[in-house]
Amino acid sequence: MKPCHVFLIVMSTLWILGSPASSRATDTKPDRQVAITIDDLPAGSGSMPAATITEMTTKLLTTLRDQKIPVVGFVNEKKLYKFGEVDERVAALKMWLDYGFELGNHTYSHASLNRVGLKAWEDDVIQGENVTSLLLAEHKMKMRYFRHPYLHTGRDLQTRREAEAFLVARGYQIAPITLDAWDWAYAAVYEDAKKRGDKAAQDELAKSYLAYSDASFAYSERLSKQIVGYEPKQIVLLHANQLEADHIGELLDLFRKRGYRFITLEDALGDQAYGLPDTFVGEEGSGWLEHWAITQGKPPQGAPVFPQAVIDKWKALAPTQP
Repeated sequence: MKPCHVFLIVMSTLWILGSPASSRATDTKPDRQVAITIDDLPAGSGSMPAATITEMTTKLLTTLRDQKIPVVGFVNEKKLYKFGEVDERVAALKMWLDYGFELGNHTYSHASLNRVGLKAWEDDVIQGENVTSLLLAEHKMKMRYFRHPYLHTGRDLQTRREAEAFLVARGYQIAPITLDAWDWAYAAVYEDAKKRGDKAAQDELAKSYLAYSDASFAYSERLSKQIVGYEPKQIVLLHANQLEADHIGELLDLFRKRGYRFITLEDALGDQAYGLPDTFVGEEGSGWLEHWAITQGKPPQGAPVFPQAVIDKWKALAPTQP
């Protein structure tokens, strides 16, 4: 046998033996972790009737419970007070606790710290505790997490630090976010399509939302490594809406495909990244990866572009949104 033939046989054997290992290495997913948080309870849309809120909440929570996903939902108690619907809206909120989830404070009226001023914002935080605290007490729980509306943490550092001190004094831990695919913009357009019975539009919006989520999560994972040096335990921001109720299972599958395990918010906040220096202030809200990047003097770049068609449709609907 010629030397070249021996070489080819040996190389072929090594390739065959090496293929499974190579395939396994390629298929190995990173070990990522994420906490699910959902804002604007009992429902993002103030125009949604109580019966629809109950249906939406049942569908969303059933999927999350059946898949054993830990969740903290953040409440705007003003949304409970609609004439003739208060009892049913409170009952929908209570479902979150009955299904085994936790509730946090998102202020009473979704007040922006950047717009209403510190004192009015503090009053709104306190007013947002009334019903939720009673429901939690029935389950032998206390409210311990706060989420800033619009992710507005203050226009200046003094206001931000005073707001943080106020929250700590009331027993709150701020719930930051590191993953966000703007489901609220998709949700308004999706809800409109659902009201009109336009199934094709709903399917197209859901497909676009999942694709944008995938791109957005990939961007945040890259940014994490650049700014933090590793991928911390992430915290994703979602909202209580029809889009999530109908497609949360697909979003959870997307997370799994990216190598994520689902953890509690408490577990996520134990990551040392959430103790990084953070002096971010500004007119607009943003996630904490951006906070840390700007604090380090490294403004983030390369974020995926949100679909303009969805923005245009959302803007067209915005005047009718409460």
